[in-house]
Amino acid sequence: MLEWLGNNLSTIVISFILLAVVALIVIKTVADKRNGKASCSCGCQNCAMRDSCHKK
Repeated sequence: MLEWLGNNLSTIVISFILLAVVALIVIKTVADKRNGKASCSCGCQNCAMRDSCHKK
């Protein structure tokens, strides 16, 4: 078991780092959505979906 961990340690560490980055992106996206921020960051004035995106 320790030999396997030693041989695959770099893969395990990189996988955890990538998982953490993806989790942070998802958390930020959900927080922005709850705060009413647009996901595309270009504003809602000229958006075709402006009436269905942000319900009031």
